[in-house]
Amino acid sequence: MTRLLSPAATADVLADVLRAGFDPESAPPRTAVPVPAGELLLMPAADHAYAGVKIAGVAPGNPALGLPRITGSYLLLDGTNLQPLALLDGAALTELRTPAVSALAVRRLTPDDRPLRLVLFGTGPQAYGHLEAVLAVREVAETVVVGRDPVGARALAGYARTLDVPARAGTPDDVAGADLVVCCTTARTPLFDGTLVAPGATVVAVGSHEPTARETDTALVTRAEVYVEARSAALREAGDLLVPLAEGAIGADHVTGTLADLVNGRVPSGRPRFFKSVGMAWEDLAVAGALYRAVRAS
Repeated sequence: MTRLLSPAATADVLADVLRAGFDPESAPPRTAVPVPAGELLLMPAADHAYAGVKIAGVAPGNPALGLPRITGSYLLLDGTNLQPLALLDGAALTELRTPAVSALAVRRLTPDDRPLRLVLFGTGPQAYGHLEAVLAVREVAETVVVGRDPVGARALAGYARTLDVPARAGTPDDVAGADLVVCCTTARTPLFDGTLVAPGATVVAVGSHEPTARETDTALVTRAEVYVEARSAALREAGDLLVPLAEGAIGADHVTGTLADLVNGRVPSGRPRFFKSVGMAWEDLAVAGALYRAVRAS
């Protein structure tokens, strides 16, 4: 899919939707259905041109079988008559869409006048996709990969070096020297000490959409300007915010702004910036529509 739509172009597609006035607060919520192998996620969305639905499977036992943890399909429909137009690989769509959402936030939350020091948590497909997406929108001075699997961390660092980026495997304490921290893991508890994050640094977390799972700690959330795709979705699904909320460390009004605010010109302060993404159906629809148009034009 990246051959049809680059990470930067995908981020532009999402930005165009928000600049056109779409309000993510109006998007239908994700439906989660427990099944014996894990969970089925249903994500419908519609605009004037298209309608669509992603059916994603989350199978925690799959990696042990040599299979991907995330599976699924995306059905794209004509928005005027609901006739089917295309069936897309849902996992591949997610692997393109999620890093593009992060890249859009990175464009607005990080400086563009110097190379960034990147610390990347994770070694799976999303980690590779986020590395490429960050490189599409910012120059990177060094990438430090932190992963539970040392072999996987070294492999991703090696891949970064093939992209002409100095890279090494590291530890969670490396966040102290980071300009940008990206978390794309299946962790259910915080990955690092949030007090180590420097003022002016940016943290992006995309690995969880469950109310009890989080990649960042309460210390970071209380210190940071917090940005989300939509307040309603974040306060329904983002454990990174809901756990501190349950602890009484923050209030429901702690969110500073949304991705739409950033796209439309909001300027962050010198505090740490935290962008928490849970993934939303409108993003899938926007990217699926762009991919369909790209195929038709090719």
